[in-house]
Amino acid sequence: MSTSEAANSAPSAAIAGSAEFVSSLLAVLLALGVGAILIIAWGASPLTAYAALLDGAFGSWNSLAETLLRAIPLTFTGLAITVAFRAGTFNLGAEGQLFLGATAATWIGLALPSLPAPLLIPAMIAAAAVVGALWSLLAGVLKLRFGANELITTIMLNYIAILFVSYLLRGPLQEAAGYLPQTERLAANARFPALIAGTRLNAGFLLALLAVVLAHIAFWHTSWGFKLRVIGLNARAALNAGYNVTAITLSAFLISGVLAGLAGYMEVVGVQRRMIENLSPGFGYTGIIVALLGQTNPFGVLAAAILFAGLQVGGSTMQTASGVPSTLTTIIQGLVVLFVIGRGAVDLVLAHRAKRQP
Repeated sequence: MSTSEAANSAPSAAIAGSAEFVSSLLAVLLALGVGAILIIAWGASPLTAYAALLDGAFGSWNSLAETLLRAIPLTFTGLAITVAFRAGTFNLGAEGQLFLGATAATWIGLALPSLPAPLLIPAMIAAAAVVGALWSLLAGVLKLRFGANELITTIMLNYIAILFVSYLLRGPLQEAAGYLPQTERLAANARFPALIAGTRLNAGFLLALLAVVLAHIAFWHTSWGFKLRVIGLNARAALNAGYNVTAITLSAFLISGVLAGLAGYMEVVGVQRRMIENLSPGFGYTGIIVALLGQTNPFGVLAAAILFAGLQVGGSTMQTASGVPSTLTTIIQGLVVLFVIGRGAVDLVLAHRAKRQP
């Protein structure tokens, strides 16, 4: 399949994308509607609560910056899950790949503190990408060589990775003071510059945008992306067409791991400025929800990442202004997933009823 033939599939993809956008938007609106009912049951005003949520997430330059900052790792983990989904596989190990990638990048930054930023930053990026890719590749090899279920292996590899990082932060990589499970702070030349003065938003957001654009190009304008999508839809048909299913599936695992590893790197250099034991509040797992809501479309993933980041950042403001617990935003996130998945169930029911009618 040539690159030009792959590109010709873009118009039909755009039509399908419009339907997917409507589906995701409807899921969000339904989730907010159910959330409003819960707020009323709590004894508060949904308008007050949602206005406070919106203000806390986007009401000022600082709140907007915090939302976009939180969206950076969610975008990368969402893209990581998306690549795997498109290949017809599941990478539930983004959390572990994130931790290992972040640790590898931090180790390079601490080992080479005097290296100029134009050399040190690419070296840290490469370390995070390689380690994340190799950890993801392990699950790919277990699946293709031994038939191991990647749902199980990637989840179990999360525990191994996170516990190994915990050991490192309480041993070889622990700060000299030895008080907390964390490394020393990274030097200034290893950090990202700020995008908005007076806020924590940094150049990592530009890299997230670049990753989204590159993922879109790879999916819809390259022969590799076309083959990846064909394999995801029907691996047997792809094999009969002469595609190297094993190689392309392994490449999906590799790229998925690269993106997850970079999510950890972004959090280390852009937010924490060091590796800490509790680096991620579940970015790898939330990335699954982001990918689902984004309909495994790179630009959809970006929009979903910003939406979920806004829910997380604005939750505390909502709680202060209306008294509604910030955990409601977690419920809304779960409802979004249920409604996105539920759309497929509705389609199946309607199709079944249509077949039964004369």
